Amino acid sequence: MENLIVAIDGPAGSGKSTIAKLIAKKYNFTYIDTGAMYRMITLYLLQEKIDFENLKEIENVLNNHINLDMKENKFFLNNKDVSQEIREPIISENVSKVASIKIVRDNLVSLQRKIASNKNVILDGRDIGTVVFPNAQVKIFLIASVEERANRRYKEFLEKNISISYEEVLKSLKERDFIDSTRKESPLVKAKDAIELDTTNLNLQEVVDFISSKIDV
Repeated sequence: MENLIVAIDGPAGSGKSTIAKLIAKKYNFTYIDTGAMYRMITLYLLQEKIDFENLKEIENVLNNHINLDMKENKFFLNNKDVSQEIREPIISENVSKVASIKIVRDNLVSLQRKIASNKNVILDGRDIGTVVFPNAQVKIFLIASVEERANRRYKEFLEKNISISYEEVLKSLKERDFIDSTRKESPLVKAKDAIELDTTNLNLQEVVDFISSKIDV
């Protein structure tokens, strides 16, 4: 396989990142966690108290004050490991708003394409198969019931000792679904040539096996 691109899209909590990591490990692909990129931008804007409506200032920090890096499943914002911070509920509550900002999307899409150049890669997000890599050879659109997605995310928070209720997680996911699917810039939508897979009642291995069957064609 040469320069194979696998695009996994879907709503929050559908299992995209977990599955993408497993596939990357299985095939020794480069995994690009696009969601983490948006989370790092969100973290910076919140820390610096930058208004999401202040596009001029956001453009300035994107061009001059933000450096993103990913190494061995760890995420670095301006050389600081923020792997845990970007998973906090406050980031989850705001990341869809930041991801809807055109200059942010344009900046990160360009970076994602640059990272993927001349490599076998797997990426997960909301618009990988529709905008970032519309010509990806393998496109998967993962879905799951909002209740199951909330349950998965709630368990993740518990494992990280983050204090939050299931009801709060469910409410946040529903809000993110609405923002992601209705935003003007690159809304969450299934690519016409993507294969949809409902993971509600599937375990990780079953999902990996399904996607592997599409890669091994």
